[in-house]
Amino acid sequence: MEQQHDKSQQSFSMKKRLRSFRHAFNGIRLAISGEHNMRIHLVAMILVVAAGFILGISSHDWIAIVFAIGFVFAAELFNSAIESLADFISQGHHVDIGKIKDIAAAAVLISAFTAFAIGILVFWPHVKTLFGVAILITEN
Repeated sequence: MEQQHDKSQQSFSMKKRLRSFRHAFNGIRLAISGEHNMRIHLVAMILVVAAGFILGISSHDWIAIVFAIGFVFAAELFNSAIESLADFISQGHHVDIGKIKDIAAAAVLISAFTAFAIGILVFWPHVKTLFGVAILITEN
């Protein structure tokens, strides 16, 4: 009698794990090349990271910034996947598909607002100090 194998009993395969990373990186590449908003988020990320280095933010601030960036990118990727799936399922206009797409887009908007709020909380003290110093220099 032949023994049946289910997927939970398959042995660990480094080759399969590496292949899964390749698929994930391909997904990121597809999103950046095909989604305009993803490119906007990428530019914003570069500016925020540069500002973090220039202003010398703390490690705790970096934790918040990295989480916010990851949150926005993950939301955008989920949104893109949902939109692609919805377009595949229904090429024409469908009210329920429109609702699904709107809700997914709202998730991205909320993640972007959250990241913006984190950015204000992290960068405002540094910006305030910079402008405070600049005002003192010009008054003398």
